[in-house]
Amino acid sequence: MLLHIPNVLDRETALACRERLAGAGWVDGRITSGTQSAQVKRNLQLPTEDPVSQDVASVILRALEQNGVFFSAALPKKVVPPQFNYHEGGMHFGNHVDNAVRTMPSSGEWVRTDLSATLFFTDPDEYDGGDLVIEDTYGLHAVKLEAGDLILYPSTSLHRVEPVTRGARMVAFFWIQSMVRDDAQRSLLFDLDTNIRDIRNRHGEDAAAVGLTNVYHNLLRQWVEV
Repeated sequence: MLLHIPNVLDRETALACRERLAGAGWVDGRITSGTQSAQVKRNLQLPTEDPVSQDVASVILRALEQNGVFFSAALPKKVVPPQFNYHEGGMHFGNHVDNAVRTMPSSGEWVRTDLSATLFFTDPDEYDGGDLVIEDTYGLHAVKLEAGDLILYPSTSLHRVEPVTRGARMVAFFWIQSMVRDDAQRSLLFDLDTNIRDIRNRHGEDAAAVGLTNVYHNLLRQWVEV
């Protein structure tokens, strides 16, 4: 499932975070890469121990906790704190797949990467190139979103960032271990939950809403890992 979630950060918050990030201590992004991705990665990144990185990551995590669409789509069990990268002047990140497991920076706890997420701090008209291109069974999807918007996609997807030919691109990126590891099952649950919400909004807590909610939770009970 490839999902655009708008306004994870409101515009004022997104721009305030961007201003803080702009003055932080960016370094060569390859220092945080594995062997394969280091060969195709040309960007700047903030070290996870940077105080600005940690502060802005906390802002994003708090926003995610309050976002019902994110919870419904991801069913998060663990969220790796967001990291930040920056592209300008031809910088890019070639085709790669995210590592199957990551570690929590603070605890060293292992996290299985079921979902990857990118949250944008620069608007599409501020830079040329820089598309996040995600490959799935339906083909290639080029993504450039408004500041504060997020794209959520399976970590199994091959993806890349095209060279930035004008301006600069600044984003946060992070990974989620879901309570439901199978993407098809997660997608089905998200579609079902979305339709239940629609029925409730239009008809209240009627018999159809109650019955479908029962189906949702019984499916979740079969598939969830907690």
